[in-house]
Amino acid sequence: MNKVTKDMIIGDILDLDRSTAPFFLEMGMHCLGCPSARAESLEQACMVHGVDVDELVQNINEHLSTKD
Repeated sequence: MNKVTKDMIIGDILDLDRSTAPFFLEMGMHCLGCPSARAESLEQACMVHGVDVDELVQNINEHLSTKD
């Protein structure tokens, strides 16, 4: 399994597994195809949207671990 880290680019996380999209939509990041998603790290996006990056990383990694 690939692990998501807070320094990963959001677009790379989506490329890794599209089923992660709802995590971003829930935090208010609705433009997953926009340039920000291809240039912004998970940590940067969390700062902008007021989300705890460590909690989100944990939730995404738990989600991905259930897919193995």
